[in-house]
Amino acid sequence: MIVESVPNFSEGRRADVIEAIADAAGKAHLLDTDPDPDHNRVVVSIAGQSSRVADALVAAIAAAVERIDLREHAGVHPRVGAADVVPVIPLGGTTLAEARSLAHEVGRRVWTELHVPVYFYGHGENRTLADIRAGRASLSLGDAPHPTAGAVCVGARRALVAFNVILYDADLVGARALARSIRESSAGLRGVQALAFELPGNRVQLSMNLFRVDETRPGDVIAELGRRGVAMGAQQVVGLCPAAAADPSADGRLLEGRLAAAAASAAAALCDERGSEEHTALARRLRRESAELAGLAADQDAMLAGAERAAALVPVLAAARVVDEELSAMLDAAARGFRAALAAGTVGIYEARIAALDARLA
Repeated sequence: MIVESVPNFSEGRRADVIEAIADAAGKAHLLDTDPDPDHNRVVVSIAGQSSRVADALVAAIAAAVERIDLREHAGVHPRVGAADVVPVIPLGGTTLAEARSLAHEVGRRVWTELHVPVYFYGHGENRTLADIRAGRASLSLGDAPHPTAGAVCVGARRALVAFNVILYDADLVGARALARSIRESSAGLRGVQALAFELPGNRVQLSMNLFRVDETRPGDVIAELGRRGVAMGAQQVVGLCPAAAADPSADGRLLEGRLAAAAASAAAALCDERGSEEHTALARRLRRESAELAGLAADQDAMLAGAERAAALVPVLAAARVVDEELSAMLDAAARGFRAALAAGTVGIYEARIAALDARLA
């Protein structure tokens, strides 16, 4: 069973603290670290087998609890804890129910090993993050917030896209009205949660979670804002973006590319351990492949190539005897995610390549 997790920590400015958290999270496959000094928050993306991800999350939360004191924290983003939100996201054949079970395991360990209270949220729970942040939910584990670390929100959910847009010619009052109007809860765009923040430098930001990416993608939001005549500046994907929802703002930040890159990098390390001339040469090739996969552009040609490359790595690693169930599952999830992102027009243009890819994935 493989999963992704995207824990959000309440520190986006101190490089040494961010590095310590990321190093601890590296007990699993570290896909990305994305700090934001304005929000004073860092989003860390990891993946792997459930047991490794659980160990990595507990270690990263422990690092945050040791180094972050919420009494001294300042940032525009709402938060309830030093390790604020810890979502568990199914990959490959993993189900949401299995992800929820892992989230509960992580929550229990956080409480018993670290003595930090826990809110469970998301799939299968009776409260949302909004409920928790508004004080409408009681703790699931524990009696009161930790004096310096607050509480941790842990839960299972599907993949989403965190997407920010800078607004020109807008004050905070107008931006908040715009955020309300595009939320799904206000009969706005399907699958959109939105907040508005005032950032340093007289900047106003529209900050969104697109939680049903099959219905609303970043490009759909931009089109709607443009239709309303909203003047927009920089667009930012926070963390990683599933290929199926990607637009140019996700160049180099594709989840599937990072999954395949992490698998290739891990396989390169295994080749180095073998030490033969052939394995050393393959390790060099795998590291080049990892760097290229991690930086793939969010366009159809790159995604097709990414699917082919991820699928082709499995037999290469098998022949070198450096593949295991985890790496194989990560590469398969990457290839299938890229394949699902290909538009009908792309499939029509590259019929032979798609047929070969589908045969390999069958």
